[in-house]
Amino acid sequence: MTAVTDASQTTLTRPGSTAPGRLNLPPLKLGPLTIDVPVVLAPMAGITNTAFRRLCREYGGGLYVNEMVTARALVERRPESLRIIHHDPDETPRSVQLYSVDPVTTGHAVRMLVEEDRTDHIDLNFGCPVPKVTRRGGGSALPWKSELFASIIAATVREASKKDIPVTVKMRRGIDEDHLTYLDAGRTARDLGVAAVALHGRTTEQFYSGQADWDAIARLREALPDIPVLGNGDIWSAEDAIAMVERTGVDGVVIGRGCQGRPWLFGDIQAAFEGSDHRFRPDLGQVADSFYRHAELLVDTFSGDEAKALRDIRKHVAWYFKGYQVGGQLRADLAQVMDLAQLRDLLAQLDRTAPYPGPDAEGPRGRAGAPKRPHLPDGWLASRELNEDQRAMIQAAELDVSGG
Repeated sequence: MTAVTDASQTTLTRPGSTAPGRLNLPPLKLGPLTIDVPVVLAPMAGITNTAFRRLCREYGGGLYVNEMVTARALVERRPESLRIIHHDPDETPRSVQLYSVDPVTTGHAVRMLVEEDRTDHIDLNFGCPVPKVTRRGGGSALPWKSELFASIIAATVREASKKDIPVTVKMRRGIDEDHLTYLDAGRTARDLGVAAVALHGRTTEQFYSGQADWDAIARLREALPDIPVLGNGDIWSAEDAIAMVERTGVDGVVIGRGCQGRPWLFGDIQAAFEGSDHRFRPDLGQVADSFYRHAELLVDTFSGDEAKALRDIRKHVAWYFKGYQVGGQLRADLAQVMDLAQLRDLLAQLDRTAPYPGPDAEGPRGRAGAPKRPHLPDGWLASRELNEDQRAMIQAAELDVSGG
């Protein structure tokens, strides 16, 4: 089965405009790397594995980052973490996102990646808002502790520079509106030698609720004129990507939830950035084909474990078939599928000729939820420096949360 073909493309005009959305954006330069299409797949736990990255690459160009992996798990060579950093032979550049709260462990992990030639690009996770990460001072909680933040970046850049591997940073605006960190964190990262900074325009407290603050992304772009700045948040279509670039001046965009169940979004954005009007508008048969191919690729990702692969594909059902006329019972059956044979039988029940449903298939994916009180270590917000108790906690906090 193959990706959606040109036959399913249409010309799309932007709302309120008589001309198609067009944008010419130069390639993204990350140290020695040139990313011809300045679009980055955001690392997403349980989503951006080898299978999904391959599927997205079949539609369009960009930089495809794997799931978050912890420094400690890499140093200990845990099998699941080694699987997470695996790349297909034709996948280039190889991009790894690393999570850590300890600069020493970070340095060891980066040294391993570099010396064993396991990556061409390293991204540091300072954006994850998940409580099991932030309650130990990691992810989007960490930039508040400015010295710790700087030491992790410095350790990464020091080790990565030995093989000229570029380092980037992904972060949020801050913990909440009273504890914003993105401007000073961006300057610190720049001064320590990172190749680019990506900003998700939400705080930890917002989680995925509300709207991303694109004005904050624009302010960061203005504050860091000498390195690439990438924008992330609320990009659900190629037109959204164009709008973000036009409004903020960023050098590229980072795509997260918008591509869930829509790997062809990367083709749409590449077309838009190249000045083309074409957009993928798959009928139900083409969506089914892509869904099945995703399942097949997952079997390969999980070393032929069909049961594990089919358990994994279940969470994608609602995303792929959003807006399409698929009966409730069939959706329920797809969400409990056991093997590829059963999946083929279920997909055969679909009306393959059902056309693209338009706006019902577009827009936000998944549940945005409501703002959440940030889960932080005791006394975390009292100072931007670590106290002795927090230092001890950090040293013990390198938990195995690979994948998110």
